[in-house]
Amino acid sequence: MDEAIASAERWRGQVRARGSIEQDREVLARLIEYDHDPFETELYESFSDPQNRLVDRAERSYAGQYDRRLRRLRERARHAEVDE
Repeated sequence: MDEAIASAERWRGQVRARGSIEQDREVLARLIEYDHDPFETELYESFSDPQNRLVDRAERSYAGQYDRRLRRLRERARHAEVDE
């Protein structure tokens, strides 16, 4: 397997494995209500930044689209083998 392909697969796996920034934001909001920790407040503000949220959504969307594309290509290849 080519190094670039392996790297791309690792990146997509990491994107899928981590929680979304929206989930993290909700958890941090509950923690802040509980103990008002300044570090958690700073993280919440970072996760609330529209730019960070946009980048997270774009990364997750791209990884999902690419995985769907790979699945479709595998399906087509499998059907082509059956037809031959």
